Amino acid sequence: MQSGLLRALTGDPEAEALFDDSADIDAMLSFEAALAVAEADAGLIGTDAAAAIAAAIEGFSPDLPALERGMTRDGVAVPELVRQLRRAVGAPHDSSVHLGATSQDAVDTSLTLRLSRLIPLLDARLGDLLAALQRLTDRHGAQPLVAHTRMQRAIPFTVTDKIVTWSKPLERHRAALADLSPRLLVVQLGGPIGTRDGFDGKGEEVARRLAERLGLGVAPPWHSQRDGIVAFGSLLSALSGSLGKIGADVALMAQNEVGAVAIEGGGGSSSMPHKSNPVNAEALIGLARFNAGLCGALHQAMVHENERSGAAWTLEWLTLPQMAIATAAGLRLALALAGQLSFPAGDRP
Repeated sequence: MQSGLLRALTGDPEAEALFDDSADIDAMLSFEAALAVAEADAGLIGTDAAAAIAAAIEGFSPDLPALERGMTRDGVAVPELVRQLRRAVGAPHDSSVHLGATSQDAVDTSLTLRLSRLIPLLDARLGDLLAALQRLTDRHGAQPLVAHTRMQRAIPFTVTDKIVTWSKPLERHRAALADLSPRLLVVQLGGPIGTRDGFDGKGEEVARRLAERLGLGVAPPWHSQRDGIVAFGSLLSALSGSLGKIGADVALMAQNEVGAVAIEGGGGSSSMPHKSNPVNAEALIGLARFNAGLCGALHQAMVHENERSGAAWTLEWLTLPQMAIATAAGLRLALALAGQLSFPAGDRP
């Protein structure tokens, strides 16, 4: 958990809002409401039961301390949330709440609902950053620079050549994000062991109707198949790494002895007033290395024992949100950095 001061630099309010308790609970409640309607449409519960569940959810205010106690007791908040929701619905329809589903169905579908909001945010920021890099190219692209290989002066090239090494990976990451999204943003509905038992033989129909109502894709249950989540995390890490490369280049080019790039509004020093520190560039490097480390931990979360692993699941909860927030923060900082850059007559052939 970041402190408030650190979050001001490396946090991201828009992304953080998608991973707070309120967003998670709201998405789980959306799952429960849509599940009730889907089951009513499939003939598993009555339409009056679905209406009662929807009405209860609309006015529902969860007991958060009880949910925290339930999380401590059960390792997941859903059992306590369902207990509270059933009390809110009341007889005779309380038994229709969460019918046939399991905790993981609610938790994983909540995640994909929130990722369906995160991905457009990342895509939009990638688009803004690519546009900002193009503006830099338009203004300074023909200007000569000296390339550096193995930290030594090499041969002449141009600002355009440098910016291409920044923008092309971002274009590929953006395309990869668009390619992955349909496979990632799918409903989870598997029941107790991921076989869709418990839906009176109508599991496939319920899953399809549930996905339609939530605006997600339909897919077979993926309870212990976390390759989609890990692929997304790997993409976040790769994107952060490309942003870190931009940060590293800018920090090196901005050295006083090189002077190949100027950063307007650099950070100050408490003891050396002449300094203009490359704060945003440095933060990009730090976030890239942070996400690279978390990516390894997320890969460990693929190792589920049999049909569900509480340990692997918990590890995923610890890592993926931090990776998403760090990536969003990196895009925010990279866009700010692009707006600070100019290419004066510095390190020239």
